[in-house]
Amino acid sequence: MLLKTRLETSLVTIRDGIEIPFAEQGEADGLPILFLHGYSDSWHSFEEILSLLPRSLRAIALSQRGHGDASRPQSGYSASDFAADLASFMDVLGIEAAVIVGHSMGSSIAQRFAIDFPSRTIGLVLAGSYSTTKGNPGVEELVGAISALADPVDPDFVRSFQESTLAQPISPEFLNTIIIESLKLPARVWKAVAASLARDDHSERLREIRVPTLIVWGDRDEFFPRAEQVTLRVAIPHARFLVYPAAGHAVHWEEPDRFAADVAAFVTSFG
Repeated sequence: MLLKTRLETSLVTIRDGIEIPFAEQGEADGLPILFLHGYSDSWHSFEEILSLLPRSLRAIALSQRGHGDASRPQSGYSASDFAADLASFMDVLGIEAAVIVGHSMGSSIAQRFAIDFPSRTIGLVLAGSYSTTKGNPGVEELVGAISALADPVDPDFVRSFQESTLAQPISPEFLNTIIIESLKLPARVWKAVAASLARDDHSERLREIRVPTLIVWGDRDEFFPRAEQVTLRVAIPHARFLVYPAAGHAVHWEEPDRFAADVAAFVTSFG
């Protein structure tokens, strides 16, 4: 088990005046690793992972626009928008290139970043990932439920959604943190991001991703099946595939020690 280290939190302003909160640990001159959370989450999604990583790595988890305590503009919630935000975030922090780790929605943004900013992408870790949500009945059902949301968003809906990402129990305290973070999103952001998730499709451009890529998937993921992971593995030239038996969609919440160790081993193998 890796030893936990203390996190430092801060806030920066990026393009279009968007304020982005983030947490960081590790050496300032270490290999940069940027963590992108999933739908409705925040940097807290990777709070435990950051604390488990070696200090030789510069690990940063950020809350993306609309999420957590980040700014909530009226528009700009496509994968391309989020990817451009990430490039701007890196500019502010003086990071030329980084390994990008993304979970679920964050993995789609990581793919887009690698496509749009290849020279700034050292490697990718894609957890609970997909190339497109088109034709996915679980996502279609979720988008339908989200279309009916109104403020204030129902806490029972949020709890049910977050619990649906799990196949194994996690600490009640951490789950409550995740729910609290999700409840910060107004209904309009839930809807805008969901609409983007339904549209974004990187299927035809995955072969443009030329960096080392690690695909991590729990075999009890109820959102994205093994077939979707195989599509990613075949299409991305330098991809490896890890399966977490008995884990659900949120593999990094259910097995944080293993996930942190796998990320550390992966990035040090080429970084």
